[in-house]
Amino acid sequence: MDLSGVAAAIHARRSELGERLAARIRSDVKAYRDESLIPFDSLRRSCTANADLVLRHFHRAAPQDPGPARDTGRIRAEHGMPLADTLHAYRIGFEFLWSEILKEARTHPEVSDAELVAGSAEIWSLFGLYAEAVAEAHRETSAELSLQREARRSALVEALFTGAIADRTTLWEAARELGMPERGPYAVVAAESAAPGTEPLAGIETALRQAHLPSAWRLLPDQQIGLVALTTPTAENTGLRILRRAHARVGISPGFHSLRDTPQALRFARLALASLPGTGPGVARFDDNPLAMLVAAAPAEAAHLVTVTLKPVLDLPAPERARLLETLEHWFAAAGSAGDAARSLFVHPNTVRYRLRRVEELTGRALSDPRTAADLGAALLAVRGSTPGGRGDDGSPPPGSTDSALPPASR
Repeated sequence: MDLSGVAAAIHARRSELGERLAARIRSDVKAYRDESLIPFDSLRRSCTANADLVLRHFHRAAPQDPGPARDTGRIRAEHGMPLADTLHAYRIGFEFLWSEILKEARTHPEVSDAELVAGSAEIWSLFGLYAEAVAEAHRETSAELSLQREARRSALVEALFTGAIADRTTLWEAARELGMPERGPYAVVAAESAAPGTEPLAGIETALRQAHLPSAWRLLPDQQIGLVALTTPTAENTGLRILRRAHARVGISPGFHSLRDTPQALRFARLALASLPGTGPGVARFDDNPLAMLVAAAPAEAAHLVTVTLKPVLDLPAPERARLLETLEHWFAAAGSAGDAARSLFVHPNTVRYRLRRVEELTGRALSDPRTAADLGAALLAVRGSTPGGRGDDGSPPPGSTDSALPPASR
């Protein structure tokens, strides 16, 4: 008898070998012990089929057929079995079969050592071929499943943002699938993309998850929008730190408790994003400046307010208009203190007072009147938001922006 005959003798016991091999794998590979993940009967059938394949190759010189190995790789990926554990199980299987071949060969002295050496090389060559087939199929299937999950996840996020999900049960199911709590508080984040399809907050979901803040994101042509669960007492501050590290332009909604309110929160986040001054990175929360949000939400009404309130100032030649608007903005930023406004403008306080009197003369309104101050403050916000980047038509940046101040000659 030669090695082919040995393999034939073992092949007759392939069902028993498949049972024993399945038990060995379940014992040695922890991931295979979960009956709900890999039922023992399924594992036994797979082991028997692969034993049949290997032993037929030896005793019938059957061609190498990695098809069953590919099936195993695909099935294990569908079950969520890690590739490393799948390959470990395959290695155990080949070691088990070769040990059974050696055990049978010892009962047949006519099987030479040379045949066994050649058989050893052959079986490990076969293992390499089948392991490669397992790995390739596992990776392909995992990639397909990942794309399917991402597509499903993206669709759920889109449904939350558009309000397509309204039923409470469905909302709960969506939250569970997205890994989000059923109840808030939540916040919505909107970040501006530098170019279509680019992520301004690349890696944000992982960074937030590491801080124990579950989130779900959707990439749009011009924005990246996300729903964040504020699950800890310090969640808001933690989230702000993470978002600021991204160096992007970001708007954040007020907190809310029901997923039904996600579409409205997205609108608030986008208004906060639109209120950011300048063109550089920054993070704006809707609650930080509610008046600016109201102005941004009603552009037509805000434009009318500007005409009614500031038209005499806006009709001035550009240099004087720029000086007066900038002074007003710094005065508001200084909470009505001429001295503080002067320091931020690098001018004398009397210069600030003169410019403020000039605004009062032109508009016919007294800045000491709270109603006038409120109207002018809202009108200034509208002027700032009416041009790209929050700049006036003379190119002047608002106070507190990341741009440099106007040169002294313009003051």
